[in-house]
Amino acid sequence: MAMAQPAGGFGGFQAPQVKLETSQEWKDVNYAGDDQAYHTCDIYLPKKEQASYPVVIHIYGSAWFSNSSKGMADLGTIVKSLLDAGFAVVCPNHRSSMDAKWPAQIHDIRAVIRFVRGEAKKYKFDTKFIATSGFSSGGHLASTAATTSGTKQTKVGTVDIDLEGNVGNYLNESSSVNAACDWSGPIDLTAMDCGESMKMGENSPEDVLLNSKLAKEPDKYLSLSANTYVDKNDPPIIIFHGEKDNVVPCCQGKAFFETLKAAGVKTEATFVPEGSHGGPAMYVEENLQKMVNFLKALL
Repeated sequence: MAMAQPAGGFGGFQAPQVKLETSQEWKDVNYAGDDQAYHTCDIYLPKKEQASYPVVIHIYGSAWFSNSSKGMADLGTIVKSLLDAGFAVVCPNHRSSMDAKWPAQIHDIRAVIRFVRGEAKKYKFDTKFIATSGFSSGGHLASTAATTSGTKQTKVGTVDIDLEGNVGNYLNESSSVNAACDWSGPIDLTAMDCGESMKMGENSPEDVLLNSKLAKEPDKYLSLSANTYVDKNDPPIIIFHGEKDNVVPCCQGKAFFETLKAAGVKTEATFVPEGSHGGPAMYVEENLQKMVNFLKALL
């Protein structure tokens, strides 16, 4: 979600400009086969050279308001830790809520996943393992990609939702993932007032994304919620949420954890007592290592 605040605003806490240790990098690669900047991604390969690398797609936070923040996608924290641990990292842009309404955003992320499979040889991707990760609204998209993994279309109450879309050149590739990391993501968009958090004013980010109101079209908000789609076939998901998060209340992460456990999905959660929305307390070495260990155990 991430409304502007001193700890880092829309994108959460960003370490100062970092020089990532990589063997190869590609910037502004278009994953959709068009000429739109919101359909580009940056690709980073670990410093230690290998024939191929497991992949994590890491998605920036912006309350779905940004279509061009891939260069601010937690590079000095989450991305650096993943690279150091031997994962290739793909940081994509995606359409904002101003460019297109839901479910366009998940269509873009699905296109990135299919692109990773379709271009695996060129970029040394090992497609036996592809995970999504994200902070805030990026955590929402990463989690939704996981809980809808393998589901192309479904009905949520009165809403028929196409989760796959037709973005990009690799429509025959799978858009399923093997794991997800949720950093401070909004998960149940029908219950954003579950805890103490800042008031979003007349229109919340999710109102803008759906062009609606919860009271008017609750099923639309359910169709936006990652927890709506949870079932026992979902890939493993690790959750990090700050107990002092005043943007996306921590009860979002806690409820997601309980929903996943109840469904029998492999999950772990860390709720950081002093953690704010993307503040430095979230990205301590211990948490970054937990993420890495969780993903590595699945390889």
